[in-house]
Amino acid sequence: MARTSKGPRPRSLLPGFGLSLGFTVAYLGIIVIVPLSAAFLKTAGMTWPAFVSAVASPRVLAAYRLSFGLSIAAGLVNMFFGLIVAWVLVRYAFPGKRVVDALVDLPFALPTAVAGIALTAIYARSGWVGQWLEPIGIQVAFTRLGVFVALTFIGLPFVVRTLQPVLMELEPEIEEAAATLGASRRQTISRVVLPELLPALLTGFALAFARALGEYGSVVFISGNMPMRTEIVPLLIMTKLEQYDYRGATAIAVVMLVASFLLLLFINLLQKWSSRFRRV
Repeated sequence: MARTSKGPRPRSLLPGFGLSLGFTVAYLGIIVIVPLSAAFLKTAGMTWPAFVSAVASPRVLAAYRLSFGLSIAAGLVNMFFGLIVAWVLVRYAFPGKRVVDALVDLPFALPTAVAGIALTAIYARSGWVGQWLEPIGIQVAFTRLGVFVALTFIGLPFVVRTLQPVLMELEPEIEEAAATLGASRRQTISRVVLPELLPALLTGFALAFARALGEYGSVVFISGNMPMRTEIVPLLIMTKLEQYDYRGATAIAVVMLVASFLLLLFINLLQKWSSRFRRV
């Protein structure tokens, strides 16, 4: 019976893997793990009844529902419109294309406080847009709708910039070949284009969701900060800190951290599944 011998593992073409890996782990440990561990250690000093009281009061639960619900909704809306924007920027040439492409990055560069003030001024009752919405019974500023608008505003670039490289690599000839084989436009999009874009769409959604969940500056101005109605979790944490309730603030932060990690883990697993399905 022949015995297979395992030879030495092939060396990487790029030297310094051990040093690079050690530097990466050390850097992530200092920047990410240590601060997050401090939050868990601070919360560990609380008794279980005190922890439950801090993270499960009606005011905190209302903030959870608002932050997670609107962050997911804003991410889904950005998935749809971000796909349209990325498609137009990649597939079509039109006057002012560079200006439109630069406008996509505006939420990246704009300070969040400036974005909040601008959105509030536009959608207030006397604002450019709000004065037309108010007579028909639509109020944006100082409502949950205003929070949704702010979260959508800051999350759109994540979806667009994630999809653009994938669309650039997706040759139009693939769609033409599908049409030549008798596929309708709807079949081409659903069976050819979307399977290729699905992993990038999920990645863009995850980034937009994570950004919206931790957003503070743009939301605090347009929301009105009304407890049980328009109060988001980051604002509630800041309120706890201003009241010197550090353990209560860290307890809420830990719940947000764990919930966000689990949701992002689920999205990453779904993305991996979609990539494997695409290869099949």
